[in-house]
Amino acid sequence: MTKRPIFASLLLLSSALVAPAVLAQDTGAPAPDAPPVTTEAPATDDAAAQDDEQGDVSIPGGADQEIVVTGRFTPNIVRATPEVVSVLSSADIARTGEGDISGSLQRVTGLSVVGGGFVYVRGLGDRYSLALLNGSPLPSPEPLKRVVPLDIFPSNVIDSTLVQKSYSANFPGEFGGGVINLTTKAIPREPFITFSGGIGWDSETTNQLGYTYYGSDTDGTGFDDGSRDVPSLLKAAFASGKPILEGADFSQEDLEFIQMELVNSDTTLLQQNDHIPVNWSAGITGGTTIPLANGELGIIATAGISNKWRTRDTLQQTSLNQDLSGDPQTSYNRVITDNRIVVNALLGFGLEIGEHKLRWTNLFIRDTLKQARLGLGTDANQVGRDIMKQDTAWYERQLINTQFVGEFHFDQLKVDLRGAYANSQREAPYERGFTYVRTNLPTAQDPTGNKFVNDLGGNRGDATIAFSDLNEDLWSGGVDLSYELAPQITATVGYAYTDTSRTAVRRAFQFRASGLPVPVTQLRPDYLLSDASIQLYDITLVETSAQDGTAAFDAGLTTHAGYAQLQAEIVSGMNVNVGVRYEDGKQTVVPIDLFGTGGSAIAATNIKNDYWLPAVTLTWEVAPDMQLRLNAANTIARPQFRELIAQIYQDPESNRQFRGNPSLADSELWNSELRYEWYFAKDQRFTAAGFFKKIENPIEAYTSLSTDSIANTSFANAPKALLYGGEVEVQKYFALDKLSDSAFWASRRLVLIGNYTYTKSEIQVGAGDTTVINGVVQDASNFFFDGSPLTGQSDHLVNVQIGLEDQDNLSQQTLLLTYASPRVTSRGPSGQPDIREKPGISLDFVARQGISLLDKEIELKFEARNLTGRNYEEVQQAGDNRIFLNRYKLGRTFSLSASLKF
Repeated sequence: MTKRPIFASLLLLSSALVAPAVLAQDTGAPAPDAPPVTTEAPATDDAAAQDDEQGDVSIPGGADQEIVVTGRFTPNIVRATPEVVSVLSSADIARTGEGDISGSLQRVTGLSVVGGGFVYVRGLGDRYSLALLNGSPLPSPEPLKRVVPLDIFPSNVIDSTLVQKSYSANFPGEFGGGVINLTTKAIPREPFITFSGGIGWDSETTNQLGYTYYGSDTDGTGFDDGSRDVPSLLKAAFASGKPILEGADFSQEDLEFIQMELVNSDTTLLQQNDHIPVNWSAGITGGTTIPLANGELGIIATAGISNKWRTRDTLQQTSLNQDLSGDPQTSYNRVITDNRIVVNALLGFGLEIGEHKLRWTNLFIRDTLKQARLGLGTDANQVGRDIMKQDTAWYERQLINTQFVGEFHFDQLKVDLRGAYANSQREAPYERGFTYVRTNLPTAQDPTGNKFVNDLGGNRGDATIAFSDLNEDLWSGGVDLSYELAPQITATVGYAYTDTSRTAVRRAFQFRASGLPVPVTQLRPDYLLSDASIQLYDITLVETSAQDGTAAFDAGLTTHAGYAQLQAEIVSGMNVNVGVRYEDGKQTVVPIDLFGTGGSAIAATNIKNDYWLPAVTLTWEVAPDMQLRLNAANTIARPQFRELIAQIYQDPESNRQFRGNPSLADSELWNSELRYEWYFAKDQRFTAAGFFKKIENPIEAYTSLSTDSIANTSFANAPKALLYGGEVEVQKYFALDKLSDSAFWASRRLVLIGNYTYTKSEIQVGAGDTTVINGVVQDASNFFFDGSPLTGQSDHLVNVQIGLEDQDNLSQQTLLLTYASPRVTSRGPSGQPDIREKPGISLDFVARQGISLLDKEIELKFEARNLTGRNYEEVQQAGDNRIFLNRYKLGRTFSLSASLKF
């Protein structure tokens, strides 16, 4: 049973009790004590003025001023806030045409999206980025990452996305690259209901060859019908606290009954599909506003589902030679077909009474991946043999989040209250794997030399199955008080609390037999493990969980933080935002002794640290439309739970295994930035910046090869690292009404948006530097090369948008070009070159057109993605020698969608 932390309960209770009392004091709607922060140039015409829109931004300590997002690309908040920020309003998100937030964010200066929707800020990994929802932290259901993958947030539930790259004390201390705050829609402007749907086509997947398996009757919904539930006999065996293998606790007969209760054909039999279906999505969103005596109540609800297919024809290799010479140690061609179903729902209530605002947001996201893999390859340890591997898997990721936010304004005093609870789960039942071997020997030496066989002995084939379950609870709360000491001087203090607990269990098994008849070894997987085969040939079940490191673990992270911050105009045109945050954190990871052996060979983790984190930002208004910003701050980065526990997980995105290191330590960062901003016209700007970061104990991924030459990725602290660079952004509009007298051009303009980020990083490794791997001190030079770049960091990031848009009606046509230079994904094994990804150039086209039919608004959207047809590559290179850890064609995608608004 999960116990609610007492402190979190008190915070939630206090939020609920304080809110009514506060609102009761505000019976009217008095004039605000200060106008909202807006610094726009005058509108040039009425149409432009009508184009202004307000976007909600809800962040910790954000009640000290009202932030109004004005215009389509919202330069005003960027200019008016005391920190370095970028903001995407709902209009900006729509322009990119992306259906999810991560796709939109990759258009922001200095941001890149890496596999599966994880956003990197200035090339720093996701551990250096912080994701918030309405100012409260979000957990991740993905065990390989710290933050939630942002591609599971549909863009239609988000009102604004704020990216802050300079640290300020009101945010959590885990802030290395930046914070991404998603603000959900609260109060709609008018009652509405919108129905939407779309279909998509992928050149490498749709109507092409792929593999799948049956699973259950309801797989297409993202929910299993119960077929994959752990069977009763196996569940009882789990509860026994004993390893499941033949001996004193389980007889061969017991193990046979357990095997026969497993779902067989539906989870093992791969089926070739020559016509993989199209992608599709559907959704409904509605909202209304109810007038009240002193304010209004907003209700918004949305629900959606998307069903997408992706087939990758991959090449995966490894080498044992430092110079990568000779034939690869292993080389496999695999066809991997993913069917990803995302179901989302949001129910939000917003209450505005006078200057006070309450927000209650409830979010549900279920992200399910059904994966089938079939591979054929070679292994130098088995000379002359062909090896065929097939795998089936079902990964369920689910997030439930409920949060309350209260923002109260009393003349000079502003109060923010926040309380939230989030539960995330990841279940992976029936992860099945089969290996068949063909010796290619003459018939005289091997009667089945020309056939693939599986003798379940380990030498000429094997079969495995695993069940894993992860559950995480996150309680969080906070209070922020802002007081206007004098005109242009505001002091803010605050307290924040988080309590995260995670439990993860993975039970893995092998099917074993000896002396199987030759005809039986040639059976397909479901016949090989049929009830008849199990009973006739004494196929047994052997638990291998203990061999994987640890079968289960408990993890927790509790933080208490307090901060003080002062924002002031020290002289005319010169503003300072200075603050300090004290943060105390305790992080533990403890292996669970499932089998009562009295301990584990894996070290436990107990990280307890407290930090003082100062931050200062100085803003100088050089001219009415021009300013300089200087920022300096100390921040930290804690290891992720999955980086700490030595338990194997299969990553379906990279098709590699990961294992943690319980000896990791916190990283400490010193950050600085100088930025120039020029707002030369409404909605238009030029910015340039230089930044520098020094990192102590950065956490880096490294790859090692197991005894059977399987690539495993783990993590280690490098001694030090430096990161520095610069970025530039230009946004410009050109009116096109002078091109022609035609009404077509009268309200159209050309949109030019471009940004470029240059980043350079280097790991510093000196003589005598060490790192700790599972309690063992080792030379850092065994894992890191001096001068190597940080993982995930591209030297060059380029985003360009060129488009036409109508200022009076919905009509947009946009070309979007993205380039990211090669970046390291992992340190190479045993002194080999690093593993690098080559993202390359991607060109997209998005068109949106609004039409009116029977007095109803219809939006049509056409998207063409990856028009350059770039491939995905993770490669090691030494001179002319290359080893592809992962290579496949991404495919061009085309989609058409429509939404009907009532």
